[in-house]
Amino acid sequence: MTVNAPPSSSASSSGAVSSPLKRLATLLGVALVAALMTGPPGDSPTPLAGVKGSIFHARVFLFLGGALVLWVVTLVYERFAPQVREVRTTVSKAGSRAFAKPGSKQITYLLLLVVAILVPLQLSPAAQQAAVSDVGIYALLALGLNVVIGYAGLLDLGYIAFYAIGAYATAYFTSESALPVHSTVLFNPFAVFPIALAIAAVAGTLLGGPTLRLRGDYLAIVTLGFGEIVQKVANNADGFTNGSRGAFGVPKLSIHVGPINYDWGIDPLPYYYLLVVLIVLVMLAFSALERSRIGRGLAAIREDEVAAEATGVPTLRYKLLAFAIGASTSGIAGVIFATKQFFNPQTFSLQASLLVLTIVIFGGMGSLFGVVLGAIVIQGTFFILRDIVPPNDRYIYFGALVMVMMIFRPQGLLPSRRRTQEFALAESGGASVEMLAAGTVTER
Repeated sequence: MTVNAPPSSSASSSGAVSSPLKRLATLLGVALVAALMTGPPGDSPTPLAGVKGSIFHARVFLFLGGALVLWVVTLVYERFAPQVREVRTTVSKAGSRAFAKPGSKQITYLLLLVVAILVPLQLSPAAQQAAVSDVGIYALLALGLNVVIGYAGLLDLGYIAFYAIGAYATAYFTSESALPVHSTVLFNPFAVFPIALAIAAVAGTLLGGPTLRLRGDYLAIVTLGFGEIVQKVANNADGFTNGSRGAFGVPKLSIHVGPINYDWGIDPLPYYYLLVVLIVLVMLAFSALERSRIGRGLAAIREDEVAAEATGVPTLRYKLLAFAIGASTSGIAGVIFATKQFFNPQTFSLQASLLVLTIVIFGGMGSLFGVVLGAIVIQGTFFILRDIVPPNDRYIYFGALVMVMMIFRPQGLLPSRRRTQEFALAESGGASVEMLAAGTVTER
């Protein structure tokens, strides 16, 4: 009788050898591509000048060295992965217990608020401007879109249109010269907040009424078309929007009540602190919405719209409400933007809509703190790269950052507790919808 030797040992050793080598080859290939993308460009007389200056140059060794370092790090991580997971689990459980103590949440939120108040004081004027125009306003926009996408699960690619509606409404109701037409009664910019909120909410309802019976890609295409229509109308309606020239001379925010006379002026810090107040108020309101009956209904729609409607959830009404809430938040952001700086139709492009969508997905759909963190990381990355990378190359790094995030942490930087458990159940093969319906997944 012959006994065959088990091939498992040789196969496993071969796989153990080949896997790190494949990873090394992949990292070296990525390093060469990165060196080529960030190297000098070629031209018509010398089309290979970019390749020679990128690959056949001493700078390529920096990229290859970085790939080798990253490869070694992955090997070390694999070697100590069980210990790392054990430590991470222990720290997570300890943090959860500490966060569950009475008053710990309030203290944490207060510390975060103190950091948000003090950090801008240490920044340069350019960084303060970026904190307003890039981080603060886009964080407010992302919070509104989070209601549509994160809570209700509706893909909106024309969200920036409501931002434009809020900005043009501000110009129309506050200035005689910003647009070719203006209101017969002009208001203080602060009085325009509820007006822009109402107009944007009505626009969101008008968009949602005939389209929310659509689902998935069809809804995304319709909202994309709506965003393009609003931008084209703003660009071509010269007699109302001033066309491609945009709106000039919108008055700055100001308060004149009794002895209080304060103008925001051009200093970015007052705008920043106003945005902090608005973001905190919006987060408190949306947190209450998430825990309410409407929030649970929106979560049910996101999980399974057919099942939600079968159990009595008014799906169309709730989806309309989600669109109106998100649109009104975008309209508020438009008021602040219009009073701070000049704008034209090109400001409200599809690229801006996709950027807000990326912030929501990157930070964590359904997570209030996650989308704010996403705005800080993504817009902060743009600001850091502005003096390092040419403008045409910045989106390469931005795309690479998003790709890495989607591969290694698809739930986002700081996902909500519900979404974290949904991913855990999906990875373990569990039935997330049944467990959510049974109440085993808690909401934040």
